[in-house]
Parts: sequence; structure tokens; C-alpha cells
Amino acid sequence: MFLGGRNHRVTTRQDNIVLALEFARDWSLDRFAEDRVRRRGGQVVEAADAAPALAEPDRRTAHVRRRAGVRTFREAASAFVSEYEIMTLGERNAEHVASKSRHLDLYLLPFFGDCGLDEVTAGRIQEYRVHRLKPPAGPEGRARAPKGRKRVFKRPARSTLHKELVTLRQVLKSANRKGWISALPDMSAPYKASGKVSHRAWFSPEEYKRLYEATRERARNPKNERWRGECEQFHDYVLFMVNTGLRPDEACRLEFRDVQVVVDDNTGERILEIEVRGKRGVGFCKSMPGAVLPFQRVKKRKDGKPTDLVFGKVQRELLNAVLHELALKTDRDGNPRTAYSLRHTYICLRLMEGADIYQIAKNCRTSVEMIEKFYATHIKNTLDAAAINVRKKPKPRKGPSAARALANA
Repeated sequence: MFLGGRNHRVTTRQDNIVLALEFARDWSLDRFAEDRVRRRGGQVVEAADAAPALAEPDRRTAHVRRRAGVRTFREAASAFVSEYEIMTLGERNAEHVASKSRHLDLYLLPFFGDCGLDEVTAGRIQEYRVHRLKPPAGPEGRARAPKGRKRVFKRPARSTLHKELVTLRQVLKSANRKGWISALPDMSAPYKASGKVSHRAWFSPEEYKRLYEATRERARNPKNERWRGECEQFHDYVLFMVNTGLRPDEACRLEFRDVQVVVDDNTGERILEIEVRGKRGVGFCKSMPGAVLPFQRVKKRKDGKPTDLVFGKVQRELLNAVLHELALKTDRDGNPRTAYSLRHTYICLRLMEGADIYQIAKNCRTSVEMIEKFYATHIKNTLDAAAINVRKKPKPRKGPSAARALANA
């Protein structure tokens, strides 16, 4: 019998044709019932194990029927890791590739490891979500604490759980390509509400003015004379980032040979033409005029060769120290400000000045959809009051009709 993407066969162990037909009928009905349960996201439990399964709420310990030839999740995970490392060699970040093995070893394999692939159903995946979000009964799984203090359970962030489920989906897709499963289970999160409109932390014009004035003061009068070079470098970094819109990782990779000072044909102003290398590959960026002087100061200070890095690593400690001094580390919604906030500030300031959103997207090597979703929603300048506050002109009142005029005569 062909069912669920595979052939099923069993011997009746009967010599009598009547008894063999009766066994075959009962057996086929059982297989149809099991297939229906699996497609609905349930699990098939042996009758002998039904009572323990009901008594024990943790269904991970239930003994589930395992058919011969069914691969386990552990085998699929091993096959996925071996091929993922080879196929993504040199194309994905090494830390990202290593995170897949970390998700499997720490969380997914302890939960799904000995399950058959046909047992990884929608219901089982929902149990995994509950397992990760529910505090454990014992001390295991709780966050580490200093000596003498109690360990406290740390609920995983939404993005953390999402990354683990992405790894789970990739393992199941790998098993599907190998023919070990016929289809992937439904992995959508139930009870999920629509996400609210959010924005990324940035600096308003007033906040940005406070920031660059503080970094300029540190560059002129550092708290320690041996930190003067770092403070001057950081001040130029802030101005450069807000006038170019580069990502922090792109600025880290930037070399002096990637930047040229040119005169723009349309405006006649001096700007920077930057050849950017980052997560989107190689792209190009044209800066604001305000990025020219900071770049020239850095080049003069470092006496940089063409292959030298312009900035190198982000000065996170100095950035956080300045933001804490100015009480600007978080915005009013509690979103933390980082070096990425300088890129967000560039995009928001360009939108407030009325720049074309498509040109901003091309210059920042992103999509119009991303800018509309995370930036344009909270910029009041994107709203056209004249187009919104349209009033319908009242129609002029018509004179009395001819019939009414005759009746009144």
C-alpha cells in the first residue's frame, strides 16, 4: 500500500485466506488512521504506552512507534551540518555557519534527537516553543549568576528562538531533499498577533548636534592626553558615518584605496565616491559634502597607504561612554543606540530633507521596502499635509426647476 509518500508492506502470517483478508483490512485501516493523525500534527503512540504518556505531561519521554527505515532527526542534523559547511564555504560568515551547530547541539538535538523524522510534526514543534519559553523545574537551563546568588531563568529573545527554528527548518529541508520525508510540517507560530509598527534607534537633529559637539570636545580636550588620537579618530568616525550611511561592518573593511574625493557634476560640491564591501557584496556610495574633511583628517593623521584601513574596529567602549554621559544610550522606546544608529540617522535626515527614497535605497544598498518599513513610518516630513487635508468644495445650489416655478406662479 502506498501512503504518505512511501510503500507499506507487512505479512499477515496466516494460511487461511479469510483470516488474511480480515488482518489486511484492519491493518490498512490502522495505517490510514495513523496517516491522518500525522497530517493533523499529532503523534502516533503505542497502545501499551498510552497510559504512561497520559500520566507524564512531558511527551518527549513517550515511546513513539518507529517504523523500520525511518531516519532520526539526529541523522538528518548530521547530514545537514556536513553539507552546509561545504556549500557555504567562503560565502557566509564563519560565525554564522558555526551558530547552526551551536543551535543543534545546545537546544534542538536534546529535544528532537532520537525522534523519527515523521514524528517532527507541527504539534511537536509547538511543544519545542513552549519548552524553550517555559522556566525549567530544576536549576539546569537557568542563567549563570555570581557566586552566592540564585540562578535566574533567562527567557530567550524572539530573534533567538526564530534563529533556532530557522535551523530546524533547514534540517527538515535537507531531509526532504534526500527523500527521507515527503513534506515539511507547518512551522508557523500559533496565536501570533500582528506586529506593531516599530522603528530603529536614531539620533534626531538636536540629539545628533549634542553628540558631535561632545565628541568634538573630547577630541580637543581628552580626559587623558594619551587618548587624544583615539578621541580624534572617534569624532571623525561619527561625522563620516552620518554623512555616508555606511554599515559599521562596511566601515571596518574600508581601505584608503576604496575612497576618492571628487567634485559632483550636478552640485559642484566635493564629495566622496566610496567602493563599499560588505554583506551585500561590492557596492558604491556617494557621500554628503560633510564627509570629506573627516576623511582627509584621518588620512593625514594615519599617513595611510592605499591598503591601510581607514577606521578599523568600532570604538564601542568610547561610543557607549559618550552616549551614557549624554543620556542618549536609549531612545524613548527603550531601543539601544549603537554604531548602526549613525547609519539610521543618515537615512532619516535624508528623508527629512526630501531626498528621493529610491535614490537613498540605492546609495545605502538596501531596498525601498526596508526604508518604508523602518524609517519612513516615523518621519513626519514624508506626510504631505496638502494631499491629506483635502476638502471637497460644496457644489453651487441650483435654482428652482421649471415645474416648481410654474406651480408657484
